[in-house]
Amino acid sequence: MFSRLKAVFILLRGKLSRRGKVVPDIITPKPRHVAVIMDGNGRWANSKGLTRVAGHRRGVDAVKQLIKSCLKHEIPYLSIYAFSSENWNRPANEVNALMELLMGALENQTAKLDENSVKLNLVGDLTRFEPKIQRLAKHATEATADNAALVLNVAINYGGRWDIVQSARALATKVAQGDLQPDQIDENMISQCLCTAGQPDPDLFIRTSGEYRISNFMLWQAAYSEFYFTDLLWPDFDEDAFTEALLLYTHRDRRFGNAVDKIPKIDSNKNFNSEDSHA
Repeated sequence: MFSRLKAVFILLRGKLSRRGKVVPDIITPKPRHVAVIMDGNGRWANSKGLTRVAGHRRGVDAVKQLIKSCLKHEIPYLSIYAFSSENWNRPANEVNALMELLMGALENQTAKLDENSVKLNLVGDLTRFEPKIQRLAKHATEATADNAALVLNVAINYGGRWDIVQSARALATKVAQGDLQPDQIDENMISQCLCTAGQPDPDLFIRTSGEYRISNFMLWQAAYSEFYFTDLLWPDFDEDAFTEALLLYTHRDRRFGNAVDKIPKIDSNKNFNSEDSHA
């Protein structure tokens, strides 16, 4: 009898994930913008006796699944940290493999993104990449420019400090040209010169692999993000894991610097004996 009731409860509330947790069909409130640091490809591969490059290839599959999940949950903005400005310091063979994966994704996945109404936005300093990658990047962004189901920000050769610096330089140029006074510069102006200008800041910031840092990713934009850290390595971060992060987000109390008293209500009709009243 109990098992039947439990089954009915699950059907009413949603579905049971592979991790044995009930997942409601509708998750609310949901974030408008999710940012993800995809960490752990190398460790995942090494744990299976594979090379780090094999881990990065498997990580691409996890990215595809994440995009599908965002479309499913109607999340309009997704930002992923694909290649930081510090990643150039990795071994040359790994960097070369990552460049090959980037070219392959731009060549082979652009049509799929366009088919699913995903707008690709490459954020970062693209001038360091070879001309072929720059041409592919230009084609991919132009081909998907009119799509509206999901804005996909792929951060390549990106750093949060660099983003703030290039924003400051853009404003400094306007001041030097006489188009702007220094005392007119405010937070909104800085935001409008960042790579994510015109987009909402990330509501939910996810990092995989058990690390508890944001590694120079969207430093300005993450000022009021809710953070979710998981021990899962990136290739293992599947739809269930993403849904779990979304569910946790629904329980966050986002106050943006405000605060309210949360004093438990006292039943005024409750009778207190004399001993209680003198306690």
